[in-house]
Amino acid sequence: MNRFTIISLAAALSLPSAVLAEVELSFYTGAQNAPHSDVFFDGDSEIADGKIFIGWEGRSFEAPPYYGLRATIWNSPTFGYGVEFTHNKIYPQEGELPPEFQRLEFTDGLNTLTVNAYRRWQNGYGDFTPYIGGGVGLSIPHVEVITDTSRTEGYQITGPAATWIAGASYPITDEWSVFGEYKGTYSINTGELDTGGTVETNVITNALNVGVSFSF
Repeated sequence: MNRFTIISLAAALSLPSAVLAEVELSFYTGAQNAPHSDVFFDGDSEIADGKIFIGWEGRSFEAPPYYGLRATIWNSPTFGYGVEFTHNKIYPQEGELPPEFQRLEFTDGLNTLTVNAYRRWQNGYGDFTPYIGGGVGLSIPHVEVITDTSRTEGYQITGPAATWIAGASYPITDEWSVFGEYKGTYSINTGELDTGGTVETNVITNALNVGVSFSF
């Protein structure tokens, strides 16, 4: 399990109020993609300073797959809060990279770790429970920039991130439920290159998720 996942769940479950409320642990996967963005290179790197316009692909079901984990504390039937780790990923579309690049991607994770708040509606929709949510946190991607003269590979904290969610859950038992949702993220990323420069890009991801939750 990714170390950021462990931190996320431990942080939520360690809150003192959790013993007095419903705790919900969720896992999801789905189809995630991202629109184009500008990628800027700056500083003393061996990569020429400038800008590249990249069209991205999510390739959600290729290894490593897209997934997320969420820990939520419901202090009332209506409102909740918690932490969430999402393993987003983005690849450049074929033919998008200049010839000197061997790799420019965030595929071992354009990871985000956020603190979220939620609103749900438990009555009036039959067995379905609609919900919305949103939060802010950090972008923690695996930065991969490889050229003929430079190689950068590793996890970095690259800037702030935000997320927004809308979906509905359906109970299977008293403890287990399934859910479907739309989830979007926005991350501001400034990564350090091994040659001393930086790579910068702001990325929006959009995902349709399906998942399972356990409540206690």
